[in-house]
Amino acid sequence: MIDRLEQMEQRYEELSTQLSQPEIITDHEKYQKAGKALRDIELPVQKYRELMQVRQGLTDARAMLAETDPEIRAMAEEEIATLEPRAAAIEAELKVLLLPKDPNDEKNVILEIRAGTGGDEASLFAAEVFRMYTRFAEQHRWKVEVLSMSESGVGGYKEVIAIIEGERVYSQLKWESGVHRVQRVPATETQGRVHTSAITVAVLPEAEEVDVKIEAKDLRIDTFCSSGPGGQSVNTTYSAVRITHLPTNTVVSCQDEKSQIKNREKGMRVLRSRLYEQEMDRQNAELAKERKQQVGTGDRSEKIRTYNFPQNRLTDHRIGLTLHQLDLVMEGRLQPIVDALITHYQAEQLKAETSQAA
Repeated sequence: MIDRLEQMEQRYEELSTQLSQPEIITDHEKYQKAGKALRDIELPVQKYRELMQVRQGLTDARAMLAETDPEIRAMAEEEIATLEPRAAAIEAELKVLLLPKDPNDEKNVILEIRAGTGGDEASLFAAEVFRMYTRFAEQHRWKVEVLSMSESGVGGYKEVIAIIEGERVYSQLKWESGVHRVQRVPATETQGRVHTSAITVAVLPEAEEVDVKIEAKDLRIDTFCSSGPGGQSVNTTYSAVRITHLPTNTVVSCQDEKSQIKNREKGMRVLRSRLYEQEMDRQNAELAKERKQQVGTGDRSEKIRTYNFPQNRLTDHRIGLTLHQLDLVMEGRLQPIVDALITHYQAEQLKAETSQAA
């Protein structure tokens, strides 16, 4: 670990020097690339330097134990008692910081929410969950743009697809993919019985054109008139677009914009991300098979969370987390759950790394 950190520190110094050179400053692309590389290793390097200072302090304090003056020895023992746990804590932080990074963490996401079992109640809950993510995005100053939306007759969403853009969006939201179950008394229930409904959430890292190569010959693009709830005409032009990727039979529809060109652009963003995730799933499955270890199944068929409204309770079944703050969560206060998931999966990664090293 120390060898790796020494190399990282050397790289940090090289990048710092580069960023002060005129030829880099005037080249926007190179400057951005070097700046990002510097930011990626800045925290581990800072922690490494802090560890070196603490270790030097321990070396000095242990040398003082050889002194004949009892007061100096007592001071040394006190210093050692303070510095040893501090060094251990920094080493633990560094192990987490040096875990392999998810290459998608910096990406924007395509968020897809679909009503499942439960009819109208599921569609209402889909709309509430979308609002929850929108509020969470606002807290992070992320931008949310709806790509496609299908409303139900009661004001909910049968399906909503949006792109969320901002800093490290995928790193925070990737844990949300799966089945979300809701338990509550629907507004239409006359006898006060609690009903159970479900929705599915998919969080896809937005793929760039360089991530996924799509050939024009592999696409079939159909256009049709946009329509709203109950078949009401939104416009009479053929602006809605349906894109089919023939090799994988992946279909994407987009009718949110009045412009066919814009709908096609939005549809392609969704298609690229779906194809990218299919490839990532395939690679991860192969990797898991080789290593016999995978952090989280990522299976969207598994129930990941239950929202119990009568008891104001949220339970994340993957990590056994229960919070009696459902009202706050629905207002977008997801951070405690996200942080708990990150901590859990980092611990799982550390176990996997340790077992592989052994």
